[in-house]
Amino acid sequence: MSRRAVFLDKDGTLIHNVPYNVDPDKIQLTEGAAIALQRLHAAQYDLIVITNQSGVARGYFPETALLGVEQRLHELFAAVGVPLMGFYYCPHHPQGTLPTYAFECDCRKPRPGLIYQAAQDHAIDLTQSWFIGDILHDVEAGRAAGCRTVLLDNGNETEWELSEARLPHHLVTDLAEAARLIVAIAQPRVQAVDDLLPISPYSGLLEANPMMQRLTEVGYGG
Repeated sequence: MSRRAVFLDKDGTLIHNVPYNVDPDKIQLTEGAAIALQRLHAAQYDLIVITNQSGVARGYFPETALLGVEQRLHELFAAVGVPLMGFYYCPHHPQGTLPTYAFECDCRKPRPGLIYQAAQDHAIDLTQSWFIGDILHDVEAGRAAGCRTVLLDNGNETEWELSEARLPHHLVTDLAEAARLIVAIAQPRVQAVDDLLPISPYSGLLEANPMMQRLTEVGYGG
């Protein structure tokens, strides 16, 4: 039987963004993350982390250091009574300094390879799943895999290179708000995504749609 999941970007979405950090003591959940995880788990979503870790390819830390990162995440999830179902990372980067990792791959976001792998491992129905991230690469990866997407507009996306492939289904300010939205949409009384929050840039509802107003501010023209 297929399951549904919420795929979570790690740095800047789930935990505070400390660049290239693998020190477990510096890994802390963002504000609102604990209640978000609890809400999503209660709504019967598997929670899976999908993260780019180019620090390996750049030689900043060994791949084995990510074992400690994964263990720390399991501890943080357990502390709020929620299981972490999977931790998937890409250690590659085409401009890496270590030849073993310095190449184009299918697992580095915005490509959806890690999502596909997680879906295969856990029997996930991607059409019933979500991806939450803080940059448009997360949105593109989620859309490419067939998930619905939520972008956290928390200041971490600075380039705003928007296209239809990178247009989030929803725009929110933090992880707690993302969880509330996903759970609300999952309720039987909500028949479709557009019943809760129209998102189409062609719907004629730009003035009434806060998300599209924000995307227009950063230069999206539809």
